[in-house]
Amino acid sequence: MIIPDEIISSKIYLIREQKVMLDKDLAELYAVETKQLKRQVRRNMERFPEDFMFELSPQEFEILRSQFGTSNWGGTRYMPMAFTEQGVAMLSAVLNSPIAIKVSIQIIRVFTKVREMLTDSLGVKLEIEEIKKKLTNHGKNIELVFSYLDELIDKKDNTEPRKKIGYK
Repeated sequence: MIIPDEIISSKIYLIREQKVMLDKDLAELYAVETKQLKRQVRRNMERFPEDFMFELSPQEFEILRSQFGTSNWGGTRYMPMAFTEQGVAMLSAVLNSPIAIKVSIQIIRVFTKVREMLTDSLGVKLEIEEIKKKLTNHGKNIELVFSYLDELIDKKDNTEPRKKIGYK
């Protein structure tokens, strides 16, 4: 069972400045019920420190729900769990099924690709900033050259006979 990378990457969200996946999306990918996934995580809480998994606050959940466009009625009773890349890796050990292991490996590869894309785009942004600085400096230098040329033209136009100095 191979899941397209686009589907996995569409389920990665940026919450609390971290790239995470939600429990319901992971349960769907692992082909288990969300309730079962949460139960296994709660039984093994020592494996999931705060940097591996956290529960969304009511405000975060409300913001996320407004992005999905779902209603208030029905749906989840508990706040969703958000899993970081390390949390996803730990989930495969907790769920301990062949599907979970394969899907976790694929998810971690997608997380790695996303990280590489962000690093590449950061490098491009830095190069663009350097070019902008150079262009700004070049613009200032060109203005300076034109001001010197204007001064030279003014001096040439204002040629008054100079007083001779020295012996006559």
